[in-house]
Order: sequence, then C-alpha cells, then structure tokens
Amino acid sequence: MLDESNLESIFASPELPKIAEVINSKLATERKAREAFRRELPPSVKAEFIAGEVVMHSPAKAKHLRVTRRLLKLLDTFAHRNGLGEVFSEKALICLTRNDYEPDLVFFGKDKAATFGPDHMQFPAPDFVVEVLSESTVSRDQGVKFQDYAQHGIAEYWIIDCDERTIEQYVLREGESGYHLAQKLAGGSIESRVVAGFAIPIAAVFEDQANAAALAQLCD
Repeated sequence: MLDESNLESIFASPELPKIAEVINSKLATERKAREAFRRELPPSVKAEFIAGEVVMHSPAKAKHLRVTRRLLKLLDTFAHRNGLGEVFSEKALICLTRNDYEPDLVFFGKDKAATFGPDHMQFPAPDFVVEVLSESTVSRDQGVKFQDYAQHGIAEYWIIDCDERTIEQYVLREGESGYHLAQKLAGGSIESRVVAGFAIPIAAVFEDQANAAALAQLCD
C-alpha cells in the first residue's frame, strides 16, 4: 500500500526527475521481460511473473493436488449448474497491472466469463480466487498476492492450509483498501460472499467421503 508521507517526501525531493527516470527504466525492462515470459511459457509449466522475475513452481504434493481437486469439483459443479460463471484451475494466467499469476482456483462471474473466447490465454482479475498453501508459495500467497489481489478488486480470497486443515476467508469491504479476514475455519461450513449460494462443509475440502456427500447435495 502507498504511504502518502513517503510519496510527499519523494515529490518534494530535487532528485524526483532522476527517481522517475530510474523507475521508468526499470518498468520498461520489466515490460520486455514480461512479454518474453508470456510468449515463451510452455502450457505444461506452472510459472508466474512477479516484480520483474519469473517464478517457477515446484511440482505440487499430493495433499495440495487433492485439496485443489476437491474444491474444484464442488465450485465448478455449482457454478455451471446455476449459470453463475466460469471456474479455472492452475493454468489460467491472471494478468494484473504489473504481475502475472497462475492461482490454484479462480472464478469469473458470467459477465466476465462471456468475454472469453476458446483461444483466450490472458485473463483479467477474477471475482474470487483460491490459493492452497505450500512451503514454496506461502510467502507469496500471504504477501505480494494478498496485496495485489486486493488492489485489483478481487472481492474474495480463500487461503487453504492443508496441514492445519483450515480455510481463511478474506473479503473486501467498502471504504477499505485491503482484505478483511471474515473468518478462519477448521470445521463447520463456509459460504462464499461472491458465488451466491455456494456453501460447503470444511471437511468436503479435506476428505473424499465428505466431498462426495457435498457434491451429491449440490447436484440435488
């Protein structure tokens, strides 16, 4: 988040033109690197472009893949049965102002989803995003992504911890610039603030039997 007092001191500095020159040069270099990243990224590789650097993802652990798969089944089924929008997993490249991300799960409402053709490859900010924590991603999921997703108006953000078996639900509130922690749950049920009517037991994300039961209920 921008610190207005720091900005005022920079604007008042006689070094402002030089600072602007350095920043513009840095951003120009980043733009070229970002274009190369988008052009050369193989479909089979999960990677992100963050602050001018290409961040390669390690292969995911089984627990991460299972949690992602369970939630994808539930969210995708519910969204499509109710005509609410589109759900993508893992390889949807989300292109924000400076950075490109490939979140674990994203949901686009039907108005945004209607603009995506069959060859669409670069997606705008979704309405709802989910990240499943891993050792290599936790600092980004709770750091730069947390800030960037909020800055770009992504209304809801879930952070899932496979080890603690918890879901943190963050939402944007009117008049506030960052995310508000709505709740952190290890049991009971969670209901999306963005995907209208989507409510599931926490266990359905972590256990196959609970997932199957929740899926059957969504299909009733």
